[in-house]
Amino acid sequence: MSMIVKQIAAEIAARPEQVSATIALLEEGATVPFIARYRKEVTGGLDDTQLRHLEQRLTYLRELEERRQVILKTIDEQGKLTAELKQDILAADNKTRLEDLYLPYKAKRRTKGQIAIEAGILPLADALQANPKLNPETEAAAFINAEAGFADVKAVLDGAKYILMERFAEDANLLARLRQHLAQHAVLKSTLVAGKEQEGAKFRDYFAHTESWKSTPSHRALAMFRGRNEGVLQLQLVPDANEETAHSLCEQMVASHFNIKDEGRAADAFLRTAVQWTWKVKLHLHLENDLLSELREKAEEEAIKVFARNLKDLLMAAPAGMRNTLALDPGLRTGVKVTAIDETGKLLSQTTIFPHAPQNMWDKSVRTLVALCQQHKIELIAIGNGTASRETDKLAADVLKALPAQKLQKIMVSEAGASIYSASELAALEFPDLDVSLRGAVSIGRRLQDPLAELVKIEPKAIGVGQYQHDVNQSLLTKSLDGVVEDCVNAVGVDLNTASVPLLARVAGLNKTLAQNIVVYRDTNGRFNERKELLKVPRLGPKAYEQAAGFLRINNGKNPLDASSVHPEAYPLVEKIISAHQKSVEQIIGNSSFLKSIDAKTFADEHFGVPTITDILKELDKPGRDPRPEFKTASFKDGVETLKDLKDGMLLEGVVTNVTNFGAFVDIGVHQDGLVHISSLTDKFVSDPHQVVKAGDVVKVKVLEVDIERKRIALTMRMDEQPAPKNADRATDKTAPRQQSNRPAAPRQAKPADNNAAMGNAFAEAFAKLKK
Repeated sequence: MSMIVKQIAAEIAARPEQVSATIALLEEGATVPFIARYRKEVTGGLDDTQLRHLEQRLTYLRELEERRQVILKTIDEQGKLTAELKQDILAADNKTRLEDLYLPYKAKRRTKGQIAIEAGILPLADALQANPKLNPETEAAAFINAEAGFADVKAVLDGAKYILMERFAEDANLLARLRQHLAQHAVLKSTLVAGKEQEGAKFRDYFAHTESWKSTPSHRALAMFRGRNEGVLQLQLVPDANEETAHSLCEQMVASHFNIKDEGRAADAFLRTAVQWTWKVKLHLHLENDLLSELREKAEEEAIKVFARNLKDLLMAAPAGMRNTLALDPGLRTGVKVTAIDETGKLLSQTTIFPHAPQNMWDKSVRTLVALCQQHKIELIAIGNGTASRETDKLAADVLKALPAQKLQKIMVSEAGASIYSASELAALEFPDLDVSLRGAVSIGRRLQDPLAELVKIEPKAIGVGQYQHDVNQSLLTKSLDGVVEDCVNAVGVDLNTASVPLLARVAGLNKTLAQNIVVYRDTNGRFNERKELLKVPRLGPKAYEQAAGFLRINNGKNPLDASSVHPEAYPLVEKIISAHQKSVEQIIGNSSFLKSIDAKTFADEHFGVPTITDILKELDKPGRDPRPEFKTASFKDGVETLKDLKDGMLLEGVVTNVTNFGAFVDIGVHQDGLVHISSLTDKFVSDPHQVVKAGDVVKVKVLEVDIERKRIALTMRMDEQPAPKNADRATDKTAPRQQSNRPAAPRQAKPADNNAAMGNAFAEAFAKLKK
């Protein structure tokens, strides 16, 4: 265990005692949000990112240790566990190295080498390897065994060759050397499967593509793997950029490792053949599969990180606030679904209007919406960004003109995942008598009021801010995204008296059953007036209460502290502070000058240290403060509603919907997101687009290029950047420089070979399909 602690400590830049203390808390059932906020003294102030990594690595390293013990036991039972081998196994720091060491002792089907050993040919293989001066044919004659299938010298020598091939291929140190060499020099080669040109057109950037294995980015790797899975592409790992010498170099490494040289001796040719066959038949394919698997794992890990980061940005987007809202789910033939909801998200009324073709009941629709706005004192109009959204946005504009005194605000809202919620069991329970399409309108309105509270009702994978999300390890993706949701919910806090079951279920220490019990208790007994009432909820015991209480808020309750993130266990500390200064809780809450005058060290004891007391004082200054930013919205340009309306050089405002490793996608109101390539985000060099933008940001962009056929839009946030000349074949000439202004040249971002300005990448089309 001490080795695991030391390894994790090094990885998260912490002391071993911090890691040990955190592991103890996790084993006691503490959650990451609770530990991060309320156990800073114990962990030495580890943040939630460090804690999530610790939790993940702890699981991996414990699995590694369990596997290590199984391998040691198995080899020992075979009577082959030497002191040196045991030391190597104990020193293995990853599963690949461990399995390489175990390979010679692993139970396997009967091989040609084993058959030869059973026929007594092992001494011949040993002799020829040890003394290449021996004549192979002469020595082999003594090992002829017709009954065992070795009737002549050739068969015997083949048997000896198979023995050596298996010996060479199962040497863990050789495998490590070859892996290291390939990791540095191997080239990933992607080629088209004959006859698949039309079927695999979306992968045409990879029909004849090569790049270094070690520098292949996540999005391109996943695109190629998808192409292979669909039978369009063939992937191959070439040991070196120089294909002519690549394989011979690896063969030389095998020979060198076993001190095999070609000096013209009698057995040198035989040994050289054994080496060549070892590489071509055994090692090349084995290592190619391993490195392609490793590339995929790394690509998936990076894609999951991108998804998690985008999801966090989306969940932590600014809420418009709890105001009466009219939600419009746009449609053409089927009409626009309309719902009015109050400031708590409660459904007030619903209807369907038909302002667009073929019915064209525009004026009647405007009158209907105006009446609803007046009846329900509407402040916000939420418009889904799907089909007919721009047309419906015009309709909302007419409503605003008709009610100038009401000061209405219209906002375009992402529909991603709304249809998933509409058809879910949760939506059916919440609105059993409401049509599925109208449930979607309610969801659109609620996600404007409070994105976090509404989006937690949807499976994170369905929200649509990922990169090849269906191609990655689904269990790892789910675990990562669940962690993000949990961290976001607990960072914001939850109103105990209004929260839904899905939102409560994400609170630290709670689950779906406890959340349901809380809601049932609330419905039966009325609102909660103080946090300790939670202990009356069936099956909610002291441990769950400890974990959850600090994240649950009670506004206008018996104790003002219940509306803050101050944990009930710290209430005695607050009482101590106010008693020392002869004030009440009400007198110190929000009293910045008083709270800043308090020295945290004065009240520190064995239960509460300076970090916790400092946090409490900050919370008392602004109790229940929302960490999310101020609400902002983009204004889409009038008259720009489809790809055909876009012109090169056009300046627009949009909302960042997704950030990948190669750039950011921006919704500019034409039902197709445009891509701002990483090199077009800023004049300064950036290695990660997340350093510049995040999902939900409102940005100004310029149109560089529109490819209507492929539904691709190239945008830039560098206002001096100019569209490419129309006569430049940018789809094929990917090295053509862009026109630049006369401003001093800023460091430019090198673009990947397969990414032209119009995002020459299969992900563009995949993302377009995703939003539909």
